[in-house]
Amino acid sequence: MTAELTGHQDLPRTNDLPALPHRLGSVMRHLVGPYFRRRYDVTVHHEGNFPRTGPVLLAPNHLGLLDGPLLGSTAPRMLHQLGKIEAFGGLQGFLLQRAGQIPVDRSTYDVGAIRRSIQVLRDGRVLSIYPEGTRGPGDFRRVRTGIAYLAMVTGAPILPVALLGTRLPGGNVEHFPPWGSRVDVVYGETFAVDRVPFPRRHSDVRAVADQIGEVLRAHVRAAVEATGHPLPGKPDQKDPDE
Repeated sequence: MTAELTGHQDLPRTNDLPALPHRLGSVMRHLVGPYFRRRYDVTVHHEGNFPRTGPVLLAPNHLGLLDGPLLGSTAPRMLHQLGKIEAFGGLQGFLLQRAGQIPVDRSTYDVGAIRRSIQVLRDGRVLSIYPEGTRGPGDFRRVRTGIAYLAMVTGAPILPVALLGTRLPGGNVEHFPPWGSRVDVVYGETFAVDRVPFPRRHSDVRAVADQIGEVLRAHVRAAVEATGHPLPGKPDQKDPDE
C-alpha cells in the first residue's frame, strides 16, 4: 500500500472521499494565463522556489478579486484553491467545483472543506489557502489557524506568496485593477512545521499559526522592498461576506 493511501486512513480520515476533479482546472489555467499576461504587466519572481512535485500549502496574501484567478493561472502547477462558499453559486460554482476548487463556509467550522483540503495534500497536490481568511491590506497582520492545522496534520511544506498590485491603493476589493496595471507575484522559500498526531490542542494550533504569521509577514516585507511595489493599504470596502 502506498504512503498516500495509508495517509488517507489517518485521523481525520479521508479515504472515503471521492476523488477531487482536476483535469478541467488544468485546462482552464492554460487558457486563462495568457489572457492575464496580456491584460496586466505581470512579473513572477523566484518561480524556482515552487516545488515541482509533492504536497504544497500555498500561502498567498489576499488583496482583491484578481488574486485567485491570477495565481491559479500563473503558478507552475495546478492549484486547488479554497474559496468562500458565496462564490460557488450557479454556473460559476459548477465550473469552479468541476475545476477542483473547494468551497468553504466561513461562518462555521466547515468539516467538509477541511477534509477535502487534507485529501488534496495527502494526494501530493497543491492547496492554496489565504491565511488571512479575507481580503484586506495583505500584510498578514492577522493569520487564522486553518493553515497551521493543515500543516500540522499533513506535514506539507508551506510556500509563502506575496501578491502586489492586484488591488490599487484605495481600490475596491470587488473590482479588478485597471488594464495594464503592474502586478508582481513573489514566491518565498518553503518551510515546514512539525507534524502533530491526533489530538491537536487549539492552543498549540494557535501558537503554530503565530509562528507561520511571522514568516509570512517577513516575506511580504522583503517582497515589497525587493520590487519597490508597495501594498495598497486598507481597502475602501470590506469583503462583503466577511
